[in-house]
Amino acid sequence: MKILVAVKRVIDYNVQIRVKEDNSGVVTDNVKMSTNPPDDNAIEEAVKIKEAGKAKEVVAVSVGEEKAQETVRKALAVGADRGILVKVNGVIEPLAVSKILKKIVEKEKPDLVFMGKQAIDDDCNQTGQMLAALLNWPQATFASKIEVKEKTLEVTREVDEGLETIEVNVPAIVTCDLRLNEPRYASLPNIMKAKKKPIEQISAGDLGVDVKSRIEQIKVEEPPKRKAGIKVASVEELVQKLKNEAKVI
Repeated sequence: MKILVAVKRVIDYNVQIRVKEDNSGVVTDNVKMSTNPPDDNAIEEAVKIKEAGKAKEVVAVSVGEEKAQETVRKALAVGADRGILVKVNGVIEPLAVSKILKKIVEKEKPDLVFMGKQAIDDDCNQTGQMLAALLNWPQATFASKIEVKEKTLEVTREVDEGLETIEVNVPAIVTCDLRLNEPRYASLPNIMKAKKKPIEQISAGDLGVDVKSRIEQIKVEEPPKRKAGIKVASVEELVQKLKNEAKVI
């Protein structure tokens, strides 16, 4: 079994996001970048399946600028066997990413495609679903537990009502939840070994995919600042404020 894992380079989740002065986007210059957190869970799960002897190869793929090579290297350092970087300049929308991943899937012919359930920068939660539709493959989204069987996957999903367990045929697309596992840290020896692992670089143009934006971004603004809360002395005072000031009861 071969597992393809899609990983994305995003602003680190510990960084305070700042909007550009011209409101054209967010500041990324000299800002710490890292792997999208749910993508770390996707890589971890793929490596665990390989370590259990149920997969022979894990391939990490990223779509982005040259610097996204760092994200692929991190995946290699925690256990992926080789990497692919599809080079695209600027912002790329989920539909274009899905079309690029479809081309990579057709080339690599994996049995499973893992990715994070959504990215923390655009928060779209679309790429996995779009890729499943383009490939006409089964999909299991928001996975919090994965059990590999002979020709199927049993996946426990995080849904609004709690947990839902489904079974899907392989090949399939799986989008991973943060609760799926605890991603490992890359050790220094493995980081050094990752530098010798191959990363294939491909241009999106060579794949024949149109990456032109379909969405026009008009303006980016910070959310309005929230007013400070107040303390009340009693339940009666709270009820009065909710009734007379907030007018919610």
